[in-house]
Parts: sequence; C-alpha cells; structure tokens
Amino acid sequence: MLGRPSNLLSRTGSFRPENLGQNAMAMIGNLCFTIFVLGVLIFTIIAATYQPEDPLFHPSTKITNFLTSKSNATFKADDTVVRTGEDFLVANQTAFSTFINLTDVDVPEAADAVLVSDDNLDCRGKIDDPIDCTDPDVFHLLMRAAIEKFKDIHFFRFGKPVRGSNDSSCHMAWRFRPKEGKTASLYKDYRSFVVSRSENCTLDVVSIGDYHSGGNARKRKRKNRDRGKLDDGFEKAPPKTEGEPIALPMVGETVNDSLPVVESESSFGDGKYLIYSGGGDRCKSMSHYLWSFMCALGEAQYLNRTLIMDLSICLSKIYTSSGVDEEGKDFRFYFDFEHLKDSASVLDQVQFWSDWKKWHRQDRLSLHLVEDFRVTPMKLSGVKDTLIMRKFGSVEPDNYWYRVCEGETESIIQRPWHLVWKSRRLMDIVSAISSKLNWDYDSVHVVRGEKARNREMWPHLAEDTSPGALLSSLQDKIDDGRNLYIATNEPDTSFFNPLKDKYSTHFLDEYKDLWDENSEWYSETAKLNTGNPVEFDGYMRVSVDTEVFFRGKKQVETFNDLTKDCKDGIDTCTSSS
Repeated sequence: MLGRPSNLLSRTGSFRPENLGQNAMAMIGNLCFTIFVLGVLIFTIIAATYQPEDPLFHPSTKITNFLTSKSNATFKADDTVVRTGEDFLVANQTAFSTFINLTDVDVPEAADAVLVSDDNLDCRGKIDDPIDCTDPDVFHLLMRAAIEKFKDIHFFRFGKPVRGSNDSSCHMAWRFRPKEGKTASLYKDYRSFVVSRSENCTLDVVSIGDYHSGGNARKRKRKNRDRGKLDDGFEKAPPKTEGEPIALPMVGETVNDSLPVVESESSFGDGKYLIYSGGGDRCKSMSHYLWSFMCALGEAQYLNRTLIMDLSICLSKIYTSSGVDEEGKDFRFYFDFEHLKDSASVLDQVQFWSDWKKWHRQDRLSLHLVEDFRVTPMKLSGVKDTLIMRKFGSVEPDNYWYRVCEGETESIIQRPWHLVWKSRRLMDIVSAISSKLNWDYDSVHVVRGEKARNREMWPHLAEDTSPGALLSSLQDKIDDGRNLYIATNEPDTSFFNPLKDKYSTHFLDEYKDLWDENSEWYSETAKLNTGNPVEFDGYMRVSVDTEVFFRGKKQVETFNDLTKDCKDGIDTCTSSS
C-alpha cells in the first residue's frame, strides 16, 4: 500500500521532474486567461445594466456642473418634479437689499389731527363718509399696516390703493419676497383693507383680507415709456448694476400666455424656422420631455431660427390617476409660456402649418429635410431653406430628440435653461399656500408608497418614516408647536396624526379650494383647454407639493435626514445624492 503512490507517480509522465516547469507555465497561463475572461464578462454586465442618475433631480449647483460637462444623457422614469430655469438663478442679495422698511413710509398727517371741539366741527357728520383710497395719507397708512402685520416677508413695491368692495374698503397690491427666501423670485399679492374713521378723523386699519382678496388692485401696471419706470406706487430705487438686469419670475401677476402669431405674409416668408417631427419622446417622463425639448430649443437658437413647437403634450402614466398615458395636455399647464415667447422666438405648430399651407407655394418657401440625428447643427448652419425639419423614426433610443445634442454637438449647443420656467399659475398656488402659513413654517418630505413597500430595495424606509420614527427624527430638527408642512406621497394623511401632538401639521389637500371648480386656476386652465375643465393631475400635485416644501424655513429630506436607505435603492448611494 505504501508503494502505490510512487508507482502511480512513476506512470504519470506529467509529474516527471523534466516536465514540472513546462506544466507550471501552462497552469499560470490558463489561470490568467480565466481571470481575463471573467473580467470581460463582469465589465460587459456592468456596461449593459448601468444607468447614470438623472441629472435634473440633483440640487441646482450639481445640475449646473452637469450642464457644463461632456456626458451624454440617460433617463429613468421618475415622478419627481423637474428643475427648470428659475432654479438655476442665483439670488442677487444686493438687488434684494432694497426692501421697504417702516422708516421709509411717512406717518399719515391724520395721526396728528386735532381733536373735535366746539371750535372745530369739521369731522362731525363725516365719520361714515367713504374712505378716499387715493389719499396719500391712506396710502401710507395701508403700507405701514402691511409691513407691521406680515413680518416674515420683505416688501419691494406698493401699488397705489384703489377703492374696494364698499365705502370702507381699499384694495392694494405689493411685490414681496420671503425674508428667508432661497429662490430668485418675486411675488405679487393684492389684498383688501377695511379702514375705519374715528370721531377725531383718525383713520385705522381694522382688518386685512386673505391672499389675493383685493382683486381691484390686481391690474398690472404698464411701463411708462417716458419715465422708464412703473406708474404710481412706492418703491426704493434699485441699486445700479452692470449689464442688463436678469429677468426674475413674478408670481401672482396676470398671465398672458396667448399664442404668438405672424403679423403678415411677408413676415412669414422672411422668417427661418426649425421643427422636430415624430420620435420616441412622447409620453415619457417630464424630465425626458424637457431634456429633449431643451435640445431642440438650443439648436433653434444656435441656428438663429424660430422653433415650431407642439404645445399639445402627452402626460406619462407615472403622473396620471388613470394609470395610462394621457394625450392632449397643454404645455402651458406646466410651464411659463409667456416667459418663453417673450424671451425666445417660438410658434405653435398648428398656427405655423396653417400659414405654411397658405403661403409656401406662392412665395416659393423651401423645406430642408433631415432624417439622421447624426447630422449636426453645425452642418445645418449654412442651410438657406425657410424650414428645416428634423424627422425622427420609430426605433428607440435613436429616435430621441436629445440625441441631436450628444457627442461633438454637446460642447456647441447650450440648452437655454433660463428660457423655461415653471407655470406661474401653479407657482401662484404655491405662493397662496405659503401665504396662508404666513411664510413661517418648516417642512418635511416623507417618501412612502411603492418604495416603502419594497423592502428588498429600501429595507428600512417603512420603519424610518413611521410616525414614531418621524417624531424621534424631528425632535432635534423642528421646534415644538411649529407649523409643519408635510410633502408626501402617502395617500392617507391620518397616518401622520401622532405628529399633531407636537406640531401644527399641514398637507396639500387642505388647500383644494385653490384648484377646485371655484378657483382662478380652474377657470384659467379651462380657457386654455377650449372651455373643458382640467384635472389637477399627479405631476401638478408633485410640483406644488415640492415647491411648498422648498419654501419652508427648515427643510427635512427623506433620504438625507430620515433614513440611511438610498434614494434609488440598495447600494446606489453616492456622495452627491
């Protein structure tokens, strides 16, 4: 038995001393080849399944970094509200430093009025006379009352008061910004003031109405061409700045998003146009839609052409209550078309094709068709035809509009983010909610829904966002008794009832009157929709909910502050998320 191993070795030539070196080299070669094959396989799997994060959902500083990068865009469906141009604006604290203080407002002369006596009977019988809202003393009284009442906002301009709903009522408008505002936006409010006159003719403000209660003062003041400033009103002179002033969103102004028209046949014939047709971008997430639309808008600006745009968009099923894609949504429901048409050259495609059919033959207007996204805008810069049409096929992802702006084009075509802002109608709802909370509230974003139910990808989210866990997490972040706005996708808000013992909680659905059938939003969007009512859909809800959250004085995020789970699932956390 002891001899059998030696006999086996003697019969195996590969273990002979003269072959050991050759066999060792072969084994090392096979091992290296195996490691190489495994490495290639692993790399192939990673390359095939990797999807970079959607850049639109990063904080604005990181978005700006992305916009100057050389990377291509890849999208994942996401029901998060997209960032738009106003989110990239940096608040100019110098410009916002010229707010109006109490010391800037004159004391009404009536405050020093002489008491009624036998020798001074001027006030007798006049106590019930109508209040003269145009009186400068009344103007100053209302300004002082507003500044003293609304302590969490800065006022930048007061409009002249006008008569209100009765003899003792005045309406006055003002521009303002929350004291701790983080966005570069201004807001407009107009309210009703009830003014009383005492026996000695002294005037007092009895009450101030709710947000937008002073409708008679809403009318937008037109610029005076001679003086170059707004007619009437009170404001401090803004500081002098170099260059053109940056346009800021003015939330609360009357919206004029009527469609632009070409004035004449000659004007139409002199124009140069760009249109994108077809493609696979329809009914995708709003981030995908906007990324592609901004590519088209950027190319139009590069070519110095008018962009022909389809104002009818398809809302992805990730935002709809029906769970299916919904056609026929209007661009103006979600974005500020007035700002876009005032800042860039755009036309509605329905109107454009109507004019094209009337005039293109008799005026010999030509069309240049492009069916390959790899034809760069640089190659089209010399095209003289009236219309350039980019036609996209049916094969995804090569039929995505944003493919035009990839590769070498990315460093040439700049997406003009400053041209696209969120709908001011939606932002006015945000302003109304914030005003109802006196711009003095904290906010928490609580993500639950599908993510909380998927314990494989988010193992701790459900527990970390339970009422008990929330109370524990918030105790060191939010003071007791504060107004707390909870932005959440949890449909049953009674889930958060335990928080009411410590905070005054508020949710989006408390403010349904701002978009119900009696609201201004309802009537104005119906006009855009040929008289048919418009649903306050899932994207609108997310947009308003998120923007109200952003305006809280203290903001607590789900994936940064409440849980260690990653936003996109297990093992996806990054230092930038």
